Amino acid sequence: MARSPLALVTGGAGFLGSHLCQRLLDTGWRVLALDDLSTGHERNVWHLQDHPRFELIRADVTKPLPAAVTDAERLYNLACPASPAQYQRSPVQTTLTSVLGAWQLLSLAQRSGAKLFQASTSEVYGDPLEHPQAESYRGHVNPIGPRACYDEGKRCAETLCFAYHREHGVPIRIGRLFNTYGPRLRPGDGRVVSNFIVQALRDEPLTVYGNGQQTRSFCYVDDTIEAIWRLMDSAVEGPLNIGSPIEHTVLELAELVLRLTGSRSRIEHRALPADDPHRRCPDIARTRHHLQWQPTVSLEDGLRETIAHLRDELVGV
Repeated sequence: MARSPLALVTGGAGFLGSHLCQRLLDTGWRVLALDDLSTGHERNVWHLQDHPRFELIRADVTKPLPAAVTDAERLYNLACPASPAQYQRSPVQTTLTSVLGAWQLLSLAQRSGAKLFQASTSEVYGDPLEHPQAESYRGHVNPIGPRACYDEGKRCAETLCFAYHREHGVPIRIGRLFNTYGPRLRPGDGRVVSNFIVQALRDEPLTVYGNGQQTRSFCYVDDTIEAIWRLMDSAVEGPLNIGSPIEHTVLELAELVLRLTGSRSRIEHRALPADDPHRRCPDIARTRHHLQWQPTVSLEDGLRETIAHLRDELVGV
């Protein structure tokens, strides 16, 4: 019997990476998850540890990759802290993870002929002056601000991907992800959805920065994974926006979390952080066209699943 093909998922023990590992295993792939566990957690993949086609290796993508990865036919680069609280604690490492990590995987793809998916981000648009944001928009990013380690790191990773594609013919796929949320978000990871839910479940004040009228577009993790899957199987390099075209204010999100949790918490306003985007919403016309994809899970339904997960997490803390 032919051996199953191998996929490498960097950041495989993270929130999004663990869901992608599950999808790959469910469709017959062997999966090598590589993670330094700086923001990922073994707990996210405990349910996979006894699977005969799964292996987790603790390693840093900025360092030479382990020999086991050389047989991978698909490379999914999801390695990087994804919330401002996480990446601003280690800005140098965040920048290096984005840039050197992409370079390591692109070099591997050049040698092996593997196809690479690069997880990019809506943060490449910065605090956008164009709304909604189409892939043709070049962004409004402060290159020396406190968020630049992530914003510019991801922008440089995209540059490297297209440089390797043009110069060496490396097959690439780039998805710009917009605020993915869902089960396996960790308490205290600094993302707005998990922050609000944990605060509500603990009956603590929900911290809303500024007046709460800044907007975000929230995409449930199952929808994001489906888009990544279709993009990897498509003929388009990207970048393609992957997110919900439905825009919500941060204050609306806070009020919805309070309603769904039944919390007695109040909303507490604090000063808006530097370079915090005022509006964020993807134009997904190209994604709809190329992938025949759009999100299907409503924010309310997705929050219910995420609340149930985080309630269980807090019981175990």
